Amino acid sequence: MASTETVIRFDKVQFEFGLKVILEEVSFSVREGMKMTIMGQNGAGKSTMFKLMMGEFQPKYGKISIDKDLRIAISRQIMLPEDKELTVQAFFRKHFADDTIYNIDARIAEVLEIVNLKAPLDKIIGTFSGGQQARLLLAAALIQKPDILLLDEPTNNLDRAGIDHLTDFLRAYKKTCIVISHDAEFLNAFTDGVLYLDVFTKKVEQFVGDYYDVVERIKAQIERENMKNAQLAKEAQANKEQANVFAHKGGKLRLVAKKMRDKAEELEDSMVDTRREDRAIRPFTIPMQEDIGGTILSIQKFSVIENHEVVEKTADIKLGKDTHLALSGPNGIGKTTLLETLASGKSEGATIAPGIRVGYYRQDFSTLDFDQTVYDCLADAIKETGRLVEEQYLRGTAAGFLITGEIMKMQIRYLSEGQKGLVSFARLVLLQPGLLILDEPTNHINFRHLPIIAEALDAYEGAMVIVSHVDEFLWQIRIDEYLELDR
Repeated sequence: MASTETVIRFDKVQFEFGLKVILEEVSFSVREGMKMTIMGQNGAGKSTMFKLMMGEFQPKYGKISIDKDLRIAISRQIMLPEDKELTVQAFFRKHFADDTIYNIDARIAEVLEIVNLKAPLDKIIGTFSGGQQARLLLAAALIQKPDILLLDEPTNNLDRAGIDHLTDFLRAYKKTCIVISHDAEFLNAFTDGVLYLDVFTKKVEQFVGDYYDVVERIKAQIERENMKNAQLAKEAQANKEQANVFAHKGGKLRLVAKKMRDKAEELEDSMVDTRREDRAIRPFTIPMQEDIGGTILSIQKFSVIENHEVVEKTADIKLGKDTHLALSGPNGIGKTTLLETLASGKSEGATIAPGIRVGYYRQDFSTLDFDQTVYDCLADAIKETGRLVEEQYLRGTAAGFLITGEIMKMQIRYLSEGQKGLVSFARLVLLQPGLLILDEPTNHINFRHLPIIAEALDAYEGAMVIVSHVDEFLWQIRIDEYLELDR
C-alpha cells in the first residue's frame, strides 16, 4: 500500500528539445510505494520524462522535486553499445552504486536470480540474446537497491516466461516503480495509476486506477466532451440563423440580432478542446517484389544454443510466395542470430533465391543508418528497387506512419524507439521486398498500431519469417509453417 509521502513532484515543468516543446507546464506527483504507468503516443516524450527524473536533462522552466536521499535507478529500453563489449561482471561493476565492491559477485548472483537468468560472469554482454539483455538491464537497476525504480519498455524482447516472471516480481515489489510500456495486459496486472502524456497538449494528466480503468475513463471523457460541443454548436448555429432573420427586419430587431450573435460567440467560446486520442497509423500494405516465383527461401539446417553450447539441427523448409513461417523458442536459444544469418545470406544451412530483395526488421533497428535523416532513409529504400523517388508517394507513405515533415528532417538517432519502428515499417512498404524477415516487430510500438500492422503482415503475399513473443499479435497473422527451435 502506497504511503502519503510524495517522492516525485513535477511543478509546471517545461522542457524543449531544440525548438520543439516536449513538455509544457507539466505537474503531477507520485507517492512512496506507488506503481505508476506512463502512457502516450510514440515520440510524445515518455523516455524524456525519465531522463528528467534521473537528472540527465534539466527543465527549461518549473521544478522537479525528488528527495536527494532517495536512490533512483533506471532499466533502459536497450543496451548501450559500449556496454555490449563488457563482461557480465564488468557490466555490473559499472552500475553498482556502493563504493565497497568486495561482495559484488554475491550481489550479481542475487539480482540474476531475481530476473531468472543464468549468466557466467566472464561472458560478454553482446553475446546474450535480446531477451537476456533485457533481463540484464533490469538486474543492473536492481543491484543499485533503488528507492525509485524506472522501467522503460521492460517487456521488449522478453518471452512469455520472462514477462510472467517480471509481472510477479512487480506485484510483490514494495518500493516506488514507474513503468513505460505498450503491453496493456502486462500493465493491467500491477498498475495503481497512470500518467497520461498528451502528445498534442504536451501536458500530463494523472489518473488513479488500473490501466484498463483509465482507458475507459478517457474514452468516456471524449464522448462527453464531443456531446457537449455538439449541443453548444447546435445552439450557436440556431442563434446565428435567428440573428440573420432579425437583422433584415430592421429597427429594434437589429439590436436583438446583435445580442443573439454575441450569444452565439459566447456559446462557441464555451466549447472545450476535446482530447485527441493517440492517433493510429493508417492501414497499409507491403507490396511484394514483382516477377518472383518458385522457392524464395529454403532452410536445411540451423544452429541453436543449448546449455551455452552450439547445437546444429536439421530442417526441411521451403518458402515460396504467400508463405509465412513463425520461429519460436525461449530467450537465448538463438532466434535473432538465425534471422540475422538468414537476412545477410550467411547461413550455411539456408539459401535465398538470387535477385530477391530482403526486407529485414531488426529488433534493435541496427539496419537503419542512425546518421541519416528519415527522408534519406526512406528515399534510399525506393532507390533499392530501381525506381525513381517520387516525392508525393514518399511523403504520403511516411504520413501514414505519423512521420510528419518535421520528423522527416531529423536524424534517425534523435527519434524515439517507437518512431524508429514506424520508420522501419514505412521503409518496408517502399522497399517492396520478396522476403520479409521480422524480429519482434511489436517492440516499442504503441498498442493502437498493432492490429493495423498485423493486418498488413497477414495480407503480405511474399515469403515471410517472423519472431514475436506477443501471442495475441501472432494470432492475427496467417502462419503457414512453424519452426520450434527448442525441439
